[in-house]
Amino acid sequence: MSHSLLRSIQAENGAEYDADDWLERLSQIGCVVEGSNEESIEIEVFPDRPDLLSHETMARAARAFLEGDIQQPTIETKDSGIRLDVDSSLESVRPIIMAAIVRGVNNGNTADEKDQFIQSLMDHQEKLHLSLGRRRKFSSIGVHDLSTLSPPFRVVTVPGSHSFVPLATDEKMSIDNILSEHTKGIEYAHLMEDLEVYPVILDSNDEILSFPPIINGEHTTVSESTTDFFIDVTGWEERAVEACLLLVCLALAERGGTIEQVQVTGCDGQVRMTPNMESKEHRVSDRLINRILGLTLESEDIATAIQRMGGNLVTSRAVTDGVNKAERWADLEVGEREHVIEMPRWRSDIMHPIDIVEDIAIGYGYENMPNILSSVHLDAIPLPSAHLHRRVRESLRSLNLQETQSLTLSNERVQFVNTRWNKLAATTELANPITIDHTMMRQRILPSLLQLLAANRHHELPQRVYEIGTVVLESHNGTRAAWACAEVGGGFSAAKGFAQAFLRDIGANLEDVLWEATTLDEGPWLPGRGAKILVSGEEVGQIGEIDPVVASEFGLRVPIQAGEFDVDALGRLIPDPVL
Repeated sequence: MSHSLLRSIQAENGAEYDADDWLERLSQIGCVVEGSNEESIEIEVFPDRPDLLSHETMARAARAFLEGDIQQPTIETKDSGIRLDVDSSLESVRPIIMAAIVRGVNNGNTADEKDQFIQSLMDHQEKLHLSLGRRRKFSSIGVHDLSTLSPPFRVVTVPGSHSFVPLATDEKMSIDNILSEHTKGIEYAHLMEDLEVYPVILDSNDEILSFPPIINGEHTTVSESTTDFFIDVTGWEERAVEACLLLVCLALAERGGTIEQVQVTGCDGQVRMTPNMESKEHRVSDRLINRILGLTLESEDIATAIQRMGGNLVTSRAVTDGVNKAERWADLEVGEREHVIEMPRWRSDIMHPIDIVEDIAIGYGYENMPNILSSVHLDAIPLPSAHLHRRVRESLRSLNLQETQSLTLSNERVQFVNTRWNKLAATTELANPITIDHTMMRQRILPSLLQLLAANRHHELPQRVYEIGTVVLESHNGTRAAWACAEVGGGFSAAKGFAQAFLRDIGANLEDVLWEATTLDEGPWLPGRGAKILVSGEEVGQIGEIDPVVASEFGLRVPIQAGEFDVDALGRLIPDPVL
């Protein structure tokens, strides 16, 4: 974020911007300052605070938290007199649509400030697309220059042959061509899969404003002269759509804009005015605050704390209506003391009374909390699989093996080609891998250990490692364990000894274990020095001596004995001897 832009926003609202104070205290409201210099500050915002993803919304939160400047949780709106009608065909295409008008936005006094504003607005959109919008699937935002449009607006569906001039181009393109040739179309074409018609937003002149969630029309582009905005948000998840609309409106209102509502007639025929900038009421009991925070707060303390978080304490009272399951306030009991708190509707992260308690704690100050141990005691019971995994680790550690942990990402060359193993099941591949080394989820762990030994081949021998970890078969997680020993003197006999000790430790009767030779070129084993291990007629693992041909594929030139077991199968076939 730019220091100069933050300073100008705060000045617009009559507040000072002290960079040193921000750096010291921003972490308390859901941020981590990762670096700064004289021009900019790099801030990581926690995922539970999407309302801090822009210069403007962060500046608003900072005025309340750092300076005690009371921020009302409600923002006044008025009726714009503009309609947006959604065709019924949108129900199966992109059903949730909301809109707003913001007029009189101060976009800066100089050309540089105007450029910074436009860039900040675009960055805010993309951050909301990635977080709340789940890469535009749940919600996508369109911001337009209102002066180029002719209300009222319509949302309809059109065939792929329909054409318009998309953003950043000069010529018309059909929707089919946009999805196959335009940069944004290619990136988000998967959101339009299996559709025969596509959503577009039109004004009264039948000019296309937007092809959501892909791209806007070129003629509505925001420029340095834009002060009045039309905002549309479309998607499949109502909570995400509303939150995105409110946060974009809030950011523009921080720059002096006036928010106006649009009358939206949905694809179901229902009429609603959007955006709704009124606050939401939440109820939280004294008992819950005391249980979680370990202290009893007076109403004045709660009011001050919640004001620092942008909210308002409406009243403190005795509960008379009891549990309201529809609102999930299941912690309230008749007769106890409760606090009714207003929070901004754009705080979409507040979904339960515990979220209000967290805001009270942040506003009160963690440094002011009593230095006592938690009174909440919860006994955890290990899962049956956790007992099995613990026994596997203890057995392999007793063989003088060092535990490692590697990525579950791999590729077909490492998993199958280099090791000569066939696929155990259908592979789970990444849709957009960022490297050729990570294109799928692994099905076996031993290849990862061979890569580890290769990365450490400049270290002296012996090197003895093991891993118990997750594999993915047909998009379902499983657990396997493997070991690999690079040492002189290790061979098939050593591998079999390891396997016998391991099976004995987890409770197998070795007389019931069958050893079957692997066939030629089945797996990474040297011919005649590899074996399958069968329990109750089912293969649970393989062991042996690594073929030098396979080892050389990993850049290894040392003797290696290794083995791999299906931990899930072992847990199913071998009963726990302790239980």
